[in-house]
Amino acid sequence: MNDATLARLSEATAFDPSGDKIGSVGQVYLDDATGEPTWVTLNTGFFGTSQSFAPLEGHRWDGDDLVLAHSKDIIKDAPRVDADGHISESEEAELYRYYEGVRGDRTTAPVAGTVNDRDVVADRDVVADRDVRDRDVDTQSMTASEERLNVGTETTEAGRARLRKYTTTEEQTITVPVTKERLVVERNAVDGTASAGTIDPNATEVVEEVTLREERPVVSKETVAVEEVSIGKETVTENQTVTDTVAKEHIEVDGAEGTVRDDRR
Repeated sequence: MNDATLARLSEATAFDPSGDKIGSVGQVYLDDATGEPTWVTLNTGFFGTSQSFAPLEGHRWDGDDLVLAHSKDIIKDAPRVDADGHISESEEAELYRYYEGVRGDRTTAPVAGTVNDRDVVADRDVVADRDVRDRDVDTQSMTASEERLNVGTETTEAGRARLRKYTTTEEQTITVPVTKERLVVERNAVDGTASAGTIDPNATEVVEEVTLREERPVVSKETVAVEEVSIGKETVTENQTVTDTVAKEHIEVDGAEGTVRDDRR
């Protein structure tokens, strides 16, 4: 056992096998025969005002955290022994009997051997002691919660569109060129030459007819396509900002100055 190991123990925070925090290590006790650490005291009361003895048998390290073999409840219910620098033979025997007894009817983690495998050695010396100001708050706890916005989307009808066709009338004026025939009369003077015939006073009237023609506008209708209109839909994405008010809980610890240690994990 070297000073680094003892320092690591004395500065550790203890947890049980299920991960529940038990408390900070207060004192480390060595076996007089082997010099190995066998017991630690844990600050388990409110603001670290109470100390419980726990055996180091079966412990392991999880980073800087000390994981003990017994559950938090078992350790907190252990017999109270004054952490005054040594443990008497009777006090240690009482602790061993307790931890051996709870193995049968209370939950513990597997340990390497049993407490009865070791000899009880009295007058175990304290090798480390943590200041009261450095003890952990453990037995009283609160959970702070906060609200968070969960934003999603839903599809709603934003409008409708439809195609509708209707008919209107309007007047159109179109100029159409037309041709027509007209009578042209030409009169030419003659030079007085005698004609070959004579004029019969009893002759009937002679009539010559000329037919005149003209064009007139003829109107007909036809239907032709002039425009095609189609409608469709497309999806576009845009960003919209959502603002709402959320509540958040805060926890404050009220206590005398110098007696509160705040460990954030």
